[in-house]
Amino acid sequence: MTPEQFLEFARVLPEALLMVNGDGQLLAGNQPAANLLGLRRQEFKQRMLFDLVIEPANDLIKYLQACSTSRAMILGTLTIRKNDGQTLICRSQGAVIQPLSSESSALILLRLENRATTSNNFVLLNKKLDELSKEIQRRKQAEEALSKANEELEIRVQERTKALRQTLNELQLTQAQLIQAEKMSSLGQMVAGIAHEVNNAINFVYGNLYYAQKYIEELLELVKLYQNHFPNNPPEIQNKIEVMDFNFIIQDFAHIFQSMMTGTKRIQEIVQSLRNFSRLDEADIKEVDIHEGIDSTLMMLKHRLEAKNECPEIIVIKEYRTIPRVTCYSSQINQVFLNILANAIDALEDSYKNSSLSVINSQEAESQKLYISSPKIKIATDFIEDNWVTISIQDNGSGIDEQVRTKLFDPFFTTKTVGKGTGLGLSISYQIIVKKHSGQISCLSTPGKGTEFVIKIPINCLNKG
Repeated sequence: MTPEQFLEFARVLPEALLMVNGDGQLLAGNQPAANLLGLRRQEFKQRMLFDLVIEPANDLIKYLQACSTSRAMILGTLTIRKNDGQTLICRSQGAVIQPLSSESSALILLRLENRATTSNNFVLLNKKLDELSKEIQRRKQAEEALSKANEELEIRVQERTKALRQTLNELQLTQAQLIQAEKMSSLGQMVAGIAHEVNNAINFVYGNLYYAQKYIEELLELVKLYQNHFPNNPPEIQNKIEVMDFNFIIQDFAHIFQSMMTGTKRIQEIVQSLRNFSRLDEADIKEVDIHEGIDSTLMMLKHRLEAKNECPEIIVIKEYRTIPRVTCYSSQINQVFLNILANAIDALEDSYKNSSLSVINSQEAESQKLYISSPKIKIATDFIEDNWVTISIQDNGSGIDEQVRTKLFDPFFTTKTVGKGTGLGLSISYQIIVKKHSGQISCLSTPGKGTEFVIKIPINCLNKG
């Protein structure tokens, strides 16, 4: 680094900076250094550092030697002798910026700081620390006051909570229903999200299956051409063909791709059913196809309709009439279908499991056993006068006695075992049909003869209620 480069670097810095060589000769300095030393910058090159300080030359030489071999700042103290005869004690920091070489001596950067200014800074810092301590004390006092106020407020809240306990108990049902509705909303969002992601992935797979099949067929044609033109394979290749059963692979290839095409189409159908069930991509109130909603719900419950060890397959019979599209809260109507169909499946499974039924005689017991050996759910729809649509969901399970039937739509009432039912499904279904859609929902059941739920809703809920 030249003195000119040093000046270009140091001129914008507020610290007093000097550039000296290992012999103590001043090479350059910025304006703050000139002000500190009481010199003009042009006078630097004519002076030696020994002429400006009162420290012994040996001590100064040792300090410069230490600085000339260290990249890290070496701390020291220099007492400056100014032109007016006054002395100024400075704190110095020095480090080499160009090491000693055969061509030139070491170049050292010195940073000077007036100790009086430093002392003033320490005084100011102590003052600020004192102010900060006082502020911390004030804040502690404020926190103590706030803590006391919080304790008083907590006592008042406890008293108010105790006074409102009766009111909160009355709101328990509403709260539970809101939680259940939020769970269904979250489930719908999750279902819609999964359906969207699966749909993107399966469309990618389905879209490329055709090309994959085409490319592999072309490769197989190429292999056949090789076989035709080179019928005598080397022993190694012929052995590999026999081990991998190449002819079988060629024959099975078409079946594999057909299975993959069938599987991807099936996944697309399931994804469409999931999207129809959630309907989160549509408006809250919308004209919908009720049959489509029922079918989507059945798709969601398909795994529960299949045969299991404890219950045979549940047959679903559809008796759909021609009905108009219905303006309603589609996702909530689908929730009603889900609740009722899930309850019907539970009832059929329980009826099949329970061999000891409450019947009058053994002949009726045998008849009942035959009746539920083929569990069925019948779903019927119809359009009636005054623009109403009815949906009937009927099972051939063991039925419900009158005492239970009258409580079915009561909140938290359930006949299921602990952990299996919350008692909210039918209560929420009642709220959705009656309160939200100005419709009707009823249950018809005879012990030993199955249960039927009948839903009646207007084709436009906005024009009712």
